[in-house]
Amino acid sequence: MPEIYFRILWPDAAETDHYSPSQVVKDYFALGQQLEVAKFLELIRMALSIASDRVEAKYGFPCSRAAGSLREIEHLARPFLLDRGAAVSVVEFSP
Repeated sequence: MPEIYFRILWPDAAETDHYSPSQVVKDYFALGQQLEVAKFLELIRMALSIASDRVEAKYGFPCSRAAGSLREIEHLARPFLLDRGAAVSVVEFSP
């Protein structure tokens, strides 16, 4: 199960790097695709949940790093949720 790092571009032009234990995030995001923040959160929750479930199926426990990535992303997204026009995108995947 190859891990992956991904970079998010936020509406304020900040970029942050995050971790997934599985490349499933590539199934949910196309590089540069802009999504409203709420939609992005919906998809990243699904992707990181699947990634963590794969770890649990293989090792018997969920991935704490995936959970940590999700908590951080949710925290960073909070200020943008009220702005309906705010868009976020994944701008890089790296192994």
